[in-house]
Amino acid sequence: MREIVPPQWKTKIRLWLLDFDARVDSTLFSSAKGARELYGRFSTFMDRFYVDRWRRWVFIEPLSEAASLGLGGLILMLALAIPAFRETADEDWLKKSDLAVSFLDRYGNPIGNRGIKHNDSIPLEDFPDHLIKATLATEDRRFYDHFGIDVAGTFRALLTNAQAGGVRQGGSSITQQLAKNLFLNNERTIERKVKEAFLAIWLETRLTKNEILKLYLDRAYMGGGTFGVDGAAHFYFNKSARDVNLAEAAMLAGLFKAPTRYAPHINLPAARARANVVLDNLVDAGFMTEGQVFGARRNPATAVDRRDENSPNYYLDWAFDEMRKLVDTFPKSYTERVFVVRTAIDMNVQRAAEEAVENQLRQFGRDYHATQAATVVADLDGGVRAMVGGRDYGASQFNRAVDAYRQPGSSFKPYVYTTALLNGFKPNSIVVDGPVCLGNWCPQNYGHSYSGSVTLTQAITRSINVVPVKLSIAIGNNPKNQWDSAKRGRAKIVEVARRFGIKAPLPDTPSLPIGADEVTVLEHAAAYATFPNKGKAVTPHAVLEVRTGAGDLVWRFDRDGKKPLQAIPASVASDMAEMMSHVVSEGTARRAALDGIPTAGKTGTTNAYRDAWFVGYTGNFACAVWYGNDDYSPTNRMTGGSLPAQTWHDIMVAAHQGVEIKEIPGVGAGTKLPPPAASATVASKPPDIKPGPPPILTKRGADILVRVEKLLDEAAKTAGGPVKPGKPASSSSVAFPDSFAAAVPGDPAAPAPRKN
Repeated sequence: MREIVPPQWKTKIRLWLLDFDARVDSTLFSSAKGARELYGRFSTFMDRFYVDRWRRWVFIEPLSEAASLGLGGLILMLALAIPAFRETADEDWLKKSDLAVSFLDRYGNPIGNRGIKHNDSIPLEDFPDHLIKATLATEDRRFYDHFGIDVAGTFRALLTNAQAGGVRQGGSSITQQLAKNLFLNNERTIERKVKEAFLAIWLETRLTKNEILKLYLDRAYMGGGTFGVDGAAHFYFNKSARDVNLAEAAMLAGLFKAPTRYAPHINLPAARARANVVLDNLVDAGFMTEGQVFGARRNPATAVDRRDENSPNYYLDWAFDEMRKLVDTFPKSYTERVFVVRTAIDMNVQRAAEEAVENQLRQFGRDYHATQAATVVADLDGGVRAMVGGRDYGASQFNRAVDAYRQPGSSFKPYVYTTALLNGFKPNSIVVDGPVCLGNWCPQNYGHSYSGSVTLTQAITRSINVVPVKLSIAIGNNPKNQWDSAKRGRAKIVEVARRFGIKAPLPDTPSLPIGADEVTVLEHAAAYATFPNKGKAVTPHAVLEVRTGAGDLVWRFDRDGKKPLQAIPASVASDMAEMMSHVVSEGTARRAALDGIPTAGKTGTTNAYRDAWFVGYTGNFACAVWYGNDDYSPTNRMTGGSLPAQTWHDIMVAAHQGVEIKEIPGVGAGTKLPPPAASATVASKPPDIKPGPPPILTKRGADILVRVEKLLDEAAKTAGGPVKPGKPASSSSVAFPDSFAAAVPGDPAAPAPRKN
């Protein structure tokens, strides 16, 4: 039998693989052997340093644990430091917040300043010695001794606060406060404090102690819209910081802690008490003796009386925020940081708005249990002519016109009716005012009664709640599923509101059509300008023109600003204006009517009377007015037709002085509704009187009204007229007749409860 011999190439491959395997095995063996020998030598060498018994536990183990913990701490610190150091990524970090803006009104008159300008005109050595010492004694006594964080001072502050059971002493060094001013905000969080600590150490490595102190003195906010001790000295004492005496220096140093609370032009007794604490600090720190501060105690500083200087601070704060965003759009190569800005404000209208709000709150605020108000007046280009963000800027800098989200109530309904007109309805379309439910939510009208068949114009005039809800169902266009149809309808309403310029969240809730969601006063006012503007939505703005300090034009709104957008057809805007004019002429806002000036608008009153609105417009301006309380507590039956409508009237009378009166497209000089059916009768216009205390309905009065209603129903049955459907009246739940609802000043709408 012949032997089979494998091919030669297979033999070569097998031999090569065997050789490779042998080489790998040999290498691994040699490496393991070498490693054992190396480890043995290392062990023999380390045995020379072996520490046994008590020496090991006293020295070696603690050092080992410290090294492990130290390495872990370094890794943790690096992780915490990275977010802080990101704040310094801008190479121009020292000028990042160095934006100084001088504001002018629309006619070119100065109205105020905002921003921080690094003032090199006064070197540190020219500041009075007592001013430097007062600052260090109060804010950071060990400033020249620590590395950016005063560890001893921080522990001392923690101990003092723990003993006092609250915050009595601050632990931040001057460097930490400067880091916060340059890079961070005022939020009280652990994250901010960690960033502040790392940035303080970073600043200490970049700047000298004197440079840090100089920056702190120049950039700290000192109240009254001023930054830096020199600006504060000019504002409060009409002199340079070079010339302040010890009493004035103590008052300035006391402002660093809480400039709003201790501002002498607002609360002089508190400012003097704080200055006395600063003088105590000077003595405790050993910087001065009691004899040296005795004169300052006996003769405290007196600030310049600036009560007559009425600066539009809420407006300036908002305009400065707008300016900062605008500067960010400039080319990065642009290094200018000092600007002169002409704004849209009209100081005559601004003063009228402030006086109207204050007068109404002073006269009727206590009766109505209302403590705050806000208003915005805008022209039809979106330029804000006036803004009141609260009753007293000195007491609260929170801008309720810009930052507060409140339920608009029935003043939201024009967006619903606009959506209906866009979906085939007409102002004279008939809708039945009758019971409707979405799930377990059933909207109710003011008097818990219904009016039967009404036109859209009649429904908005009388602020009926049920009709907007039914419209949301109808425009959803899904007759097989009412819930889905309402949801689709609300989506269309929100989309229309967005076109008008409403940027508030507007979450989808069944009560959205009657104003249960929240908006801001600024957005609401600008959105209403769409109606007289032939359907074009505008962007609310303060800045009209930006120039450099040298006078060079940088930006102009009519050239570079956002152009109006056609939000709705002009015909729909005209129809809505015609419908809304009846709200003023014979509806819930008769107090807002202007003599000889076409006017339209809508009142709004939310559940439990927490918010009262009137938002309206003429052919020249749009204006929104809100009244309520910061804590959301109910007012005493305040409606949109009371103080808000009267305030709107007073503001707009002033706004139209010396102005060419323009007609509202679709309204002209105003028209009257034809006499409605018996079921929808509206009482004649009540006497035009100032809004007084809210009407109080006694039990006897309620019983009388119940009897009157029964008599009216019986009379209607006898005459063969329609009978109102509704709940049976009782002394505890009165179904008011429409004539009574129309005669009582105010807004008969009562939207659903506010959704948190």
